[in-house]
Amino acid sequence: MHTIRIGAATGFYGDTLDAAIDTAKKGNVQYLCFDSLAELTMAILAKDKVRDPRLGYAKDITPAMQALLPLAKKNGFKILTNAGGINPEAAGQEITCVARALHLDGLKVAVVTGDNLMQNLEALQRKNVTFTDLETGKPLNDVREKLMFANAYLGSRPIVEALKMGADVVVTGRTTDTAQFLAPLIYEFGWEEDNWDSLAQGILMGHLLECSAQSTGGNFSGPWWEVDGMDHIGFPIAEVRQNGDFILTKSEGTGGLVTVDTVKEQMLYEIHDPSAYITPDVIADFTTARLENVGVHRVSVTGATGNPKPLNLKVVMGYENGYMGQAMIGYSWPDALRKARSAEDIIRKQLDRRGWNYDEIHASYLGYNSLHGTTVTEPKEELNEVYLRMTVRAKSRQEALRFGRLFPPLSLSGPPHLGGAAGMEAPRQLVGMWSALVPRQFIEERVHISLVEVTL
Repeated sequence: MHTIRIGAATGFYGDTLDAAIDTAKKGNVQYLCFDSLAELTMAILAKDKVRDPRLGYAKDITPAMQALLPLAKKNGFKILTNAGGINPEAAGQEITCVARALHLDGLKVAVVTGDNLMQNLEALQRKNVTFTDLETGKPLNDVREKLMFANAYLGSRPIVEALKMGADVVVTGRTTDTAQFLAPLIYEFGWEEDNWDSLAQGILMGHLLECSAQSTGGNFSGPWWEVDGMDHIGFPIAEVRQNGDFILTKSEGTGGLVTVDTVKEQMLYEIHDPSAYITPDVIADFTTARLENVGVHRVSVTGATGNPKPLNLKVVMGYENGYMGQAMIGYSWPDALRKARSAEDIIRKQLDRRGWNYDEIHASYLGYNSLHGTTVTEPKEELNEVYLRMTVRAKSRQEALRFGRLFPPLSLSGPPHLGGAAGMEAPRQLVGMWSALVPRQFIEERVHISLVEVTL
């Protein structure tokens, strides 16, 4: 039976390239797929594009292509990535520039656009699209003038079309995390749009690959100390058959661990309802899936089922939501926690006396409650060191900046510290998230695929 091998390249913007290079060299894959985007990433890329209109894509695409394109040419695999972010056209241009510099004549690069709705919001509203926020029910007018980006989640079909056009590399903007991984299966196996069970298996496969090493022992909450070779961990590879059944594994000679337990953790990661995992391609039911250890670092995955795809696509938007001011100061034994609490009290009293009002004020004690918050109990023993970290949400950069300036004087005008300098960080712009649904035909009719062949 025909089998396709698909490898995971990265799980986020800034992920290591070492594992992708290992897979490219010895993974015997036909496709190497990147998931580079998250809501936070979109915000970062939107800020980049404001500073420079030529940016807006994941900038690690350059070293990735420099390392991987020669291997793709040599070993015959295709590269699929959503690193285009806010500006896939510029990402495509960067890829072709890298290919020319590497003398890869004839390489075909496809760019998928149409997910970016920033210039089409009014036109969609005239079609009675309300963009009502899914979380709060508020109208878009509340944040319309503050919007930084607005992108629909595309599915795998445009990538499939790009592959049919002969693309060696496909770069997109905002897709679902699984789209890059499902597309090769639809293309290679000729799955119909209503083959819901096979599509669900493909979505499950993509979900297990999208977060790089989380399926191969990384971030494992089980006996993680038994995971060998984390310094050289391998990313997952899926061996997929015509019916969608697949085996999850990794490249030989790499570190990590592939077992039912490691795979199961990623299977449930970021899943609200495992019986109805909604994607543009299919609504997948993971509760029917079966996982089985079938060898060393080999897990068989079968049985996911699917239901018809949704009528709407999700749109995620980011809007300007003030600025964060933050500062930190450290205190050492003895009475470290008591000193940190006293410093917080001083800062809060100074804020009151000055009449400085912030939308939010948050304090945490690193070394005591910074991870678990107020749920922790009082320590039974003296803590060796505690850092007070305080943050505020301000309406302007200047208001955020002045907050941090209260901290340096604590060095000589507060509790004895000598445990760490009183440091203030530069204000950081905050981005609020807004999610809405749009009838899919209004999005898909705008999708465009362009193909460029590299010539020297």
